[in-house]
Amino acid sequence: MAAFTGKTALITGASSGIGADLARELARRGAKVVLVARRADRLQKLAEELTALGMSAVAAPCDIADPAARVALAASQPGIDILVNNAGLGEFGLFNEAAWDKIANMLEVNVTALTHLTHLFARPMAARGYGRVLMVASTAAYQPLPLYAAYAATKAYVLSLSEALNVEYAKQGVRVTTLSPGPTESEFFAVASQTKSAFVKTAIMTSAKTAKIGIDALESGRSSVVAGLANTLMAFGTRLTPRSTNAKLGYKFMQP
Repeated sequence: MAAFTGKTALITGASSGIGADLARELARRGAKVVLVARRADRLQKLAEELTALGMSAVAAPCDIADPAARVALAASQPGIDILVNNAGLGEFGLFNEAAWDKIANMLEVNVTALTHLTHLFARPMAARGYGRVLMVASTAAYQPLPLYAAYAATKAYVLSLSEALNVEYAKQGVRVTTLSPGPTESEFFAVASQTKSAFVKTAIMTSAKTAKIGIDALESGRSSVVAGLANTLMAFGTRLTPRSTNAKLGYKFMQP
């Protein structure tokens, strides 16, 4: 029997990239997947792809930046066993030159929506005595990152929140796993308005490989995983050097 047979998984940001591949991985392992994002046409296409392969998938278009929409989503999907908080935005460039509305929207999606959805869905999971939550952070969570200053800060929040909740929920049958991808082939860089640096081009991974690492970790109950050996070494290597040095190195690596 597949690992998640009989379970229902809700995946945010499922219209492309890592989110779509996380949905594919969960569906392959027996879960019914509820696909969430703003782009209904893409969600429907993915749902049809999975259904054609004999898997169970439904599209649930939702703008998770809207608090009322988040509440309505939770009300419409009361039996979620697995929550995947994948949706996220980046904003590349000097902080002083960024438009505030873009920063505010990023904070709403990366921090507030993720926290709110976890609060909405994990409480009933705990009441039932079973649940799995996958939080998608980033290797940017492990050090200050100039040119992605606010984005990296949001991902540090995700990592910290996730590791704390994993301990809080442990006795209630809910496990919280954090996936920290490095550079990944997706729409992220285009949305963030970043020209890929030499470092990014060298380190980039496919979204399918990243998703498999995340779902493997979720299935095994790991608290945290970094996608890929090189990214793992880099993330944990930051603990051996001063944060000021890490920030300077990050600035160098991110420059186009």
